[in-house]
Amino acid sequence: MKATDIRIEAVRIAFETFGYRSPFKFGGRVSMGVTLLKVECEVATAGGRSGKGFGCMTLGNTWAFPSAQLSSDSTLAIMKTLAERFAAACGRFREFGHPIDLGVALEAQFQAEANELAREQSLAEPIPKMALLVTGSPFDAAIHDAFGKVHGLNCYHTYGRDFLSRDLGDYLGADYAGLWLEDFISTQPADRLPVYHMVGALDPLTDGEIKQPIGDGLPETLPQWIDFNGLTHFKIKLNGDDLAWDIERVVAIDRVVNACAGRPGAKNGPIRYSLDCNERCTDVQYLIAMLSKLREITPVGFDRVQYVEQPTSRDLLARPENRMHEAAKLRPVVIDESLTDLDSLLLAGEMGYTGAALKACKGHSQSLLLAAAAQTMKLFLCVQDLTCPGAALIQSAGLAAHVPGIAGIEANSRQYAPEANRGWDDRYPEIFLPRDGTIGTWRLNGRGLSAG
Repeated sequence: MKATDIRIEAVRIAFETFGYRSPFKFGGRVSMGVTLLKVECEVATAGGRSGKGFGCMTLGNTWAFPSAQLSSDSTLAIMKTLAERFAAACGRFREFGHPIDLGVALEAQFQAEANELAREQSLAEPIPKMALLVTGSPFDAAIHDAFGKVHGLNCYHTYGRDFLSRDLGDYLGADYAGLWLEDFISTQPADRLPVYHMVGALDPLTDGEIKQPIGDGLPETLPQWIDFNGLTHFKIKLNGDDLAWDIERVVAIDRVVNACAGRPGAKNGPIRYSLDCNERCTDVQYLIAMLSKLREITPVGFDRVQYVEQPTSRDLLARPENRMHEAAKLRPVVIDESLTDLDSLLLAGEMGYTGAALKACKGHSQSLLLAAAAQTMKLFLCVQDLTCPGAALIQSAGLAAHVPGIAGIEANSRQYAPEANRGWDDRYPEIFLPRDGTIGTWRLNGRGLSAG
């Protein structure tokens, strides 16, 4: 045990709910709001110092706990109950360690709590691992934040040998023995990162598509958002079960982007798209057909596709025939919903996935470890969102700014839940108000996980 190691002394949680300013459709489901889980954590070092940390994350149950048997209200209630149990588990956990050590150990504790809750409530299906990762992520973030603050350092300065007692071999297995986390994480943040703007399946592209104006002063169409943020990167939500609609949607968005780029005074930069079918493609052939047709209809639009997010079911073992090798020859195919641990990352690599989406909502400790593993596999890397507002976006942006090679970051709370950013957007306008299609991340070097 190092004198710098910490132990959890107390944990407090709170929930806060915000409505979306417009419906958000993904994965065949429509979401109308977001519930935040906020965690405060008090820690003490082995050397007798004390400090506090904060973590926050959206309980995105629609994404983390999709269910054909339970209502959205039910899955959200289960995740809120999990949060209460996780808080109690943290209170009982009395071990000292680095936050990575605590994060790994607590994930096992959280899994046991989720299994017990499913038994107690006689649930018809297990609680998905993704649900417990999302629920557990603000606890993990609060511990890392407290660790940095108690030592007066930005967290990304605490992932070296001076603070960690174990190399990656102890966390990821013998293949990683002799490698250290600091070898894969930058202590200094990138200055700026491209921001991927969400184009949801229900979002109007033009004035003629607005059915009922919101009238809150924020943009309501894609051209308005492009002007407002100088956008160059676009995440396109697709259906995944209607090939003609999906192709036309990409073509229509490309048409709008071209029109905006051609206007006098437009700030032009490299335009990039990511395509997201939210696991709804029946098979890999659907994806190949879509990309091939796009290349035929709009070669320039096809060239703008930087990567494709996980097109088929998150249960990789259930459909082993859905290998991505041929699709990945067209564009990088990124594992997202399937990525819950190292085993899933390695399996995805075997199945032809060539990229990985890191997400703060899956836990800070795990995200750092998987970032290291993904770099050894030479995978395409991006950081994605779960409509993260406030402190959650600060953490997500920090992750993106400190992992080398990140292609871009999502930040869609400004589109759907701007009220949840109130106060934060005044303090850190360079993060919450993109300019020239990027967010400024140069200040993400303050104590803990916070901006300076």
